[in-house]
Amino acid sequence: MRIQSVLVALAASLVAAVPQLEIKGNEFYNSKTGDKFQIVGVAYQPGGSAGFKLDSPDPLSDPDACLRDAALMQVMGVNTIRVYNLNPYKNHDQCASIFNAAGVYMILDVNSPLVGQALDSGKPWETYYAAYLNHIFAVVEAFANYPNTLLFFSGNEVINNIESAKSVPQYLRAVTRDLKNYIKQNLKRQIPVGYSAADVREILWDTWNYMQCSTDGEFDDMTRADVFALNSYSWCSIKATYETSTFDKLTEGFAKSSVPVFFSEYGCIEPPTRYWNETRAMYSDKMAPTFSGGVVYEWTLELNNYGLVSINGTTLNILGDYNRLKAAWATIDWKSVQTQKAAKKDITPPKCANSLLTEAGFDSNFTAPVPPPGAQELIDGGISPKPSGKIVKISDYNVKMTCQGFRRQGDYGLEGHSRTR
Repeated sequence: MRIQSVLVALAASLVAAVPQLEIKGNEFYNSKTGDKFQIVGVAYQPGGSAGFKLDSPDPLSDPDACLRDAALMQVMGVNTIRVYNLNPYKNHDQCASIFNAAGVYMILDVNSPLVGQALDSGKPWETYYAAYLNHIFAVVEAFANYPNTLLFFSGNEVINNIESAKSVPQYLRAVTRDLKNYIKQNLKRQIPVGYSAADVREILWDTWNYMQCSTDGEFDDMTRADVFALNSYSWCSIKATYETSTFDKLTEGFAKSSVPVFFSEYGCIEPPTRYWNETRAMYSDKMAPTFSGGVVYEWTLELNNYGLVSINGTTLNILGDYNRLKAAWATIDWKSVQTQKAAKKDITPPKCANSLLTEAGFDSNFTAPVPPPGAQELIDGGISPKPSGKIVKISDYNVKMTCQGFRRQGDYGLEGHSRTR
């Protein structure tokens, strides 16, 4: 069957832009209402990272697909998507505007799997050069004008074991600094820059401390991350609990973070049927005071067998994980979760020191490398050519692509989404 006009009623009632989100202390909050904001997200990379090519549409350059997917996400109550790989020189106006109309924010990775567009975790010094920085600055420029751009990730699991932890961290701080300085010098809105870490306990806590600490003990250290996120799959099986999954340890460990912390990926598929008990815990009184929500992995079914929906050509099929996740989210009191007043207090970041690190061999050099030759000119004067996006009017909110397995009965639909936004 086809989804008809799922977004029409919502779009008619929305203002031109979603409310701007800001960071105070270790929380996101709505700048208009002062309410705390919890991310209710899904990872969005149709075709997977392996299918990303410069001459093909990226996830935010196919308006028909974006409209279909935004409609289905809106029915679930999604308020954020994470997109991993983007071509900054494609037109993203329609998709960004569609997600904006649906009340969906965008978390964007600036790197890609293509040569010269990411740090190498083995030899980061060989991939930290001006052309690489030009690429990530272009992604920033392409999405800077969309009000629903929530934050940029400077990296994703670049530190993934103790070997990579020996040299990568200082380069991550350098990339974070370069992005923040570029944004400060060239953009009207100061969009946060964060890091998405692997939940490898051997290095997780050192990575967090390394990325949140300040070399001078102040907030204006441009090398420290504004946000810290983790990709965690430790809650597996229907019998798993808050304690056996070690989510209790994560909550305890991050309780005093000086920056917002959230799950940038979650949703273990062992066994394949997911019942989403971890998402119920994530938005409960146990975890919500520490974590700013999470991003479910992932929207489309890929070769790794994760997915809420499957896509074959222009036909989308709703999978069991979609319906079970929607049902799990329907049990959460979103009004209570999303209307708590944010702390709005500055939490002093720890001063960078060897005492923050626990693993032998973890990079203890907190001084980020200077920008490579030619990079400072890009930071000071802006890149050229400079991609630029804008919110545009969507003339037709009718979904044209076929969707199979979509059921309106029992939906938590438009009303439910307004509670989560």
